Amino acid sequence: MSNAAHSPHPRAVEFPAQQRLASGAQYVNGALRPGTSGRTHSVIDPATGTEVYTYELASTQDVDDAVAAAKAAFPGWAGVTPGERSETLHRFAAVLAERAEEFALAESLQCGKPVKLTREFDVPGTIDNAAFFAGAARHLQGQSAGEYSGDHTSYVRREPIGVVGSIAPWNYPLQMAAWKILPAVAAGNTIVLKPAEITPLTSLLFAEAATAAGIPDGVINIVTGTGKEAGEHLVAHPDVAMTSFTGSTAVGKRVAEVATATVKRIHLELGGKAPFVVFDDADLEAAAHGAVAGSLINTGQDCTAATRAYVQRPLYEAFVERTKQLMETVRLGDPFAPDTDLGPLISHAQRDRVAGFVERAKGYARIVTGGEAPKNDGAYFQPTLIADAAQDSEVVQSEIFGPVLVVLPFDTDDEGLALANDTPYGLAASAWTRDVFRAGRATREIKAGCVWINDHIPIISEMPHGGYKASGFGKDMSTYSFEEYTQVKHVMYDNTAVAAKDWHRTIFGDR
Repeated sequence: MSNAAHSPHPRAVEFPAQQRLASGAQYVNGALRPGTSGRTHSVIDPATGTEVYTYELASTQDVDDAVAAAKAAFPGWAGVTPGERSETLHRFAAVLAERAEEFALAESLQCGKPVKLTREFDVPGTIDNAAFFAGAARHLQGQSAGEYSGDHTSYVRREPIGVVGSIAPWNYPLQMAAWKILPAVAAGNTIVLKPAEITPLTSLLFAEAATAAGIPDGVINIVTGTGKEAGEHLVAHPDVAMTSFTGSTAVGKRVAEVATATVKRIHLELGGKAPFVVFDDADLEAAAHGAVAGSLINTGQDCTAATRAYVQRPLYEAFVERTKQLMETVRLGDPFAPDTDLGPLISHAQRDRVAGFVERAKGYARIVTGGEAPKNDGAYFQPTLIADAAQDSEVVQSEIFGPVLVVLPFDTDDEGLALANDTPYGLAASAWTRDVFRAGRATREIKAGCVWINDHIPIISEMPHGGYKASGFGKDMSTYSFEEYTQVKHVMYDNTAVAAKDWHRTIFGDR
């Protein structure tokens, strides 16, 4: 390896909740059970290539059972007062905090994430999200009452939608489960979540913790199966009132197509190709550090990761050199070692996909550092910096989803902002400058759901997360997300007590 590191090595790490999850990977109506598809699937530790958990996949019958449980639980949960839902979710946050280490180890094991990332980012963020929506549960409000027509009093109710069917990705299994389950449940809905079949562990533990906190049976259900079978059946199910999906744009289009048949509401958080725009007055050291951290977090398997750095020409070569130096200090290694900075990709298939992008780029761009897969049993890939690619090249336009940063120069501010917008995606972006007017212009003109100034990646529960363009629509986190899991009802009262209303003339004429 060219990066400072100890080599990844096989190690025995016991999955903390293995015994508790021995009953299966389906959580329906408050209990774990095996799937009924007749097919098994294994969770693979991507750092060593070894199996850590094997279970039976869900069938369409398992999806039907989970939806039925959620449908039966809906009237009771929707009828609970906001204060009671809030108290239950506060208990849930406390249970998650008590089990924080267990969640951190399980997330690291199934994803290959460095445990310092799961301990410091994934798990605390999930607990904070639970605490936020516990508070939000008490603040679901409609428009205040008023006499808008003169003869009637109107007000707006926000009501839960019903059964929500959600599909979560493999890159942040715990956080994505939280982002989908918590706002839906806080608003009074019930839910069936399908996690990625390669990373179901923390979603199952999340549902189990919810039951321990007192959330009623059937409110939160987990079905672990393939997208083609369990996922499509969940989206198409007539008793599912809303679908929330996070994943690739291509699959998101399929979700939208299937959901259309039952005219259900959809929420899509899709792919990204985040630009990282460095103007010539930026703090070079801060920008280089931000580029390395922003491109390599979660081994680059992040839809908001910095993937396209556009650097104004006076800083271009210095930025490339400093970013190279910093990238080569990143330590690959055993995810459970405290000094590991970067773990493996999720699978060997994903590693080979990333390697393919880089290999093809060698024919038209400069590989500044990295670009190779270390020779070991894990799905590792070196942090990679590519320079001088063309704007229309594959590595600039396509979502690689790996530890790869591409750097391109620009001359004028107009050009830099135009290049930032020149992909189909619009999930996140950042701009680096000391000039408040440049910063303001960047936030206005970059077409993305989030634009950071002089930083890249931080997210907080109070603020919305979601995309523009091919990155989807709808928001996770924040009160914006909370409101998306409600439907709006206009209620109007007549104030006159008159049988023949004035507007009845249109029907009764002069009678």
